[in-house]
Amino acid sequence: MIKLLRVDERLIHGQVAFAWTNSLKADCILIVNDAVAADKLRSTSLKMAAPAGVKFVVKTLKDAIPLLNGTKTDKYKLFLIVDNTSDALELVKNVKDVDHVNLGNMKLTSERTMITPSLAVSEKEKEQIHEMVAAGAEVECRAVPTDKKVMAESLI
Repeated sequence: MIKLLRVDERLIHGQVAFAWTNSLKADCILIVNDAVAADKLRSTSLKMAAPAGVKFVVKTLKDAIPLLNGTKTDKYKLFLIVDNTSDALELVKNVKDVDHVNLGNMKLTSERTMITPSLAVSEKEKEQIHEMVAAGAEVECRAVPTDKKVMAESLI
């Protein structure tokens, strides 16, 4: 069962590893990221940040979609993490059970404007967020589970 899809450029770190995993009662963290899947050192480093007793898996986007649509992950309470809205949109469009997206951390760049203290989005990312909502996903903004849930569309 997919509990949540989070967009966080840092992928896994303290608040993801503990606050979100505990809040969701997740027993498996699945990082969906092509670059991390191709980099054994980075994958191993991220695995060390995962809480003890929680399964940790890294897949490419191409490999994650059929995996998540199959039955192999049914026994897990999955916490999916991507580092960009493009990958999040692909999962929303192509995985039947991805219907809740949390926008957690996206850094300010020259192309982005701040919408919360931890979220900055570009025009393209705003379009992708609108597409996720149009596809039926709830897209909300929160750094940690105890923050007030704010719907992304109200900010963009």
